[in-house]
Amino acid sequence: MASSSGSSSNYDIPWVEKYRPNKVTDIVGNEDAVSRLQVIARDGNMPNLILSGPPGTGKTTSILALAHELLGPNYKEGVLELNASDDRGIDVVRNKIKMFAQKKVTLPPGRHKVVILDEADSMTTGAQQALRRTMEIYSNTTRFALACNTSSKIIEPIQSRCAIVRFSRLTDQEILGRLMVVIQAEKVPYVPEGLEAIIFTADGDMRQALNNLQATHSGFRFVNQDNVFKVCDQPHPLHVKNVVRNVLEGKFDDACTGLRQLYDLGYSPTDIITTLFRIIKNYDMAEYLKLEFMKETGFAHMRICDGVGSYLQLCGLLAKLSMVRETAKAP
Repeated sequence: MASSSGSSSNYDIPWVEKYRPNKVTDIVGNEDAVSRLQVIARDGNMPNLILSGPPGTGKTTSILALAHELLGPNYKEGVLELNASDDRGIDVVRNKIKMFAQKKVTLPPGRHKVVILDEADSMTTGAQQALRRTMEIYSNTTRFALACNTSSKIIEPIQSRCAIVRFSRLTDQEILGRLMVVIQAEKVPYVPEGLEAIIFTADGDMRQALNNLQATHSGFRFVNQDNVFKVCDQPHPLHVKNVVRNVLEGKFDDACTGLRQLYDLGYSPTDIITTLFRIIKNYDMAEYLKLEFMKETGFAHMRICDGVGSYLQLCGLLAKLSMVRETAKAP
């Protein structure tokens, strides 16, 4: 849609929006969830839906694509979309949603109007209570689709009225496949290590991956490992890997120095410990050691989340890891 106005305006559209799939079949990953939605798109009998899962896994895209396929040219007048940035208190449910549900719209036979409530877990309990009756009264003309990160924040009565479709994080392979499509379309210069870094920082979140790719391309015009970590501002995995290697080799002081450098660069302890966990998980070491290391990292993460995010806690973690290593060596 931007190509008509020349290549300069291509940069105005975030690639996340530019390459958002319009058909349910084009959605990457979560085969089970997508196949269920394909059946709904084909048969046209849409139930009330709750789509739950981590951010950037395709929940909103799935609902929008499903609504497009069900309603076709009537999409504009047959869909009401509200997300967390819109006001969604009790008044909105009572007025706006009710008014939309009562509105007469000419749709193909067997099709329903669709109300899309994005980030529904941020709706107040009162608004959700007001919604449950509306869902029942207008069930013959209107269907509701709720997208949320955790379905447990949706009240039970609404959960029981909906079919729940669960999304999970995307695999590295799935993200890589989509990144290659965008890279070829936008002619982005890259090296494989750069893509590896983008996939590492995204951690199963397609939106994050595409945003990181675009930010790196816009800022540096070349996607390599260093540029990606400059843009994403996460601790460089190689630094963290060196810290783990020093602990395993018994060089405690070197490990502490490496950690101090990361801490002084201004990374938050939560970021450091999350990267540390992911490095330990994939590090080639004895299984007993890996399990103990992950346990200690988990405890340290808990303390840091409690608000004690100091350098002392991180060093305490390294000390614990060194102790575990020493114990493992002892007969």
